[in-house]
Amino acid sequence: MIIYLDENLPRQLAEAFDILQQGLNLSNRTRLEVKSVSGVFGRGAKDEDWIPEAGSQGACVITQDYNIKRIKHQRELCEQFDLGMIYLRSPSKSGFKYWDLVKLLTKHWEEITKAAARQPRPFAYKITSRSAKPESMD
Repeated sequence: MIIYLDENLPRQLAEAFDILQQGLNLSNRTRLEVKSVSGVFGRGAKDEDWIPEAGSQGACVITQDYNIKRIKHQRELCEQFDLGMIYLRSPSKSGFKYWDLVKLLTKHWEEITKAAARQPRPFAYKITSRSAKPESMD
């Protein structure tokens, strides 16, 4: 199982959460990897190019790009390729501050990984700075 962090999230977070997840993988006997979209598909890769590939891998994506949900053909691609999507909704148009993003992902990591492992695809969740837990968008 792979969780991708979209390129609108720092690549270092994908690397850090992958390292943290390795310890959980050992104790839980799971195989979950955390990767960066830009690290795997290249910086500036079009959503239309990486969405089908990520979906074919059974992956989930964490993104701040709410347009993927709004733009019909991108939303349909996510559905067609059974992609799990987790949208982070920032309180401002400039996005989350770095440490606020780290805290938000850490706070919800357990729920994110449970959804990634168990939730039938496609699915979409939203997480805001005020969310007590991820909210279903389906």
